[in-house]
Amino acid sequence: MNTSTTSPVAVTGSELDRIGELREQIDACDAAIIELVQRRLAISREIGVNRLASGGTRLNLAREQQVLARFQDALGTDGAALGMLLLRQGRGRL
Repeated sequence: MNTSTTSPVAVTGSELDRIGELREQIDACDAAIIELVQRRLAISREIGVNRLASGGTRLNLAREQQVLARFQDALGTDGAALGMLLLRQGRGRL
C-alpha cells in the first residue's frame, strides 16, 4: 500500500483572484436563490389559503408529483430532494 502524501498546491496570484471572482458569483447566485425561494413560499402559502377558503384540501398530491418530477428531470435525485424541501417549506410537513 502506498501511503505517500502530496503537499497541497498553493494558490496564488491570478488563480486566487479568479477564485475570489467565482465566489462572488456564487454569493450572487445564493442571494437570487434565497429571494426566489422566499417568493415561491409566499405564493405557495397564498395558494394554500385560497384552496382551504374554497373548500379544497390542503394538498394537491398530483401537483406535488409534477413539481418533484420537474426537479428530478432537471437535476436528478438531488433535484427531487430539493423539490421536496421546497414543497415542505411551502406547505409544512405531512
